[in-house]
Amino acid sequence: MPTITVRNVPARVVQSLKALAKRHNRSMEQEVRDLLEGYVAERRAVLDQIEACWAKQARRPTAADIDSWMAVGRP
Repeated sequence: MPTITVRNVPARVVQSLKALAKRHNRSMEQEVRDLLEGYVAERRAVLDQIEACWAKQARRPTAADIDSWMAVGRP
């Protein structure tokens, strides 16, 4: 299994992670793994919903369409 190292984590973040881990009766390492997995799974689910909606569209917008929508109300 791959390993990642995160440096320069603020002390208050580490303390919060330790508190969460203690509350959930697991190690801080397991707490971080679960938080990362949850974030990635949630993001993947949102992207899957977006892709499903796009698949239902009769016509996908072009880059020019999107640029024009983004420009609405901008000088």
